[in-house]
Amino acid sequence: MDFIFVEALRVKARVGIYPRERVVDQPLELNLTFGVPDAAAERDDIADTIDYAKVIERIRAELGERQFNLIETLGEFVVKLLFDEFGAPWVKLSIAKIGIMKDVHRVGVFIQRAKDGQTPPDYPGGSGMPG
Repeated sequence: MDFIFVEALRVKARVGIYPRERVVDQPLELNLTFGVPDAAAERDDIADTIDYAKVIERIRAELGERQFNLIETLGEFVVKLLFDEFGAPWVKLSIAKIGIMKDVHRVGVFIQRAKDGQTPPDYPGGSGMPG
């Protein structure tokens, strides 16, 4: 399986349980890695892969319209979007709130899922996430 990665994607979203987090969009940083069919490299055709520009556009649009209490729920939403709308068989994702607390640069989660409960492939790195 081949992989596409998107690093340091900055988006604005409303996520959190504290009143200050629920009233204003806050900056998030996403790192994504997702599986794509091997056919894309073989045929050199965008129709055989997942268009990362469309993925980025959809994530920005959806997160700009929704409110999430937990960053974990936001992450599961992004994973489900990649599975259901783009057909990704495997997703590795980190999401971080930036500067949300004094003297803390980032707070976030890592999520790794394979579609239909399959075992995720062993991907040795990328996207600033632990292997």
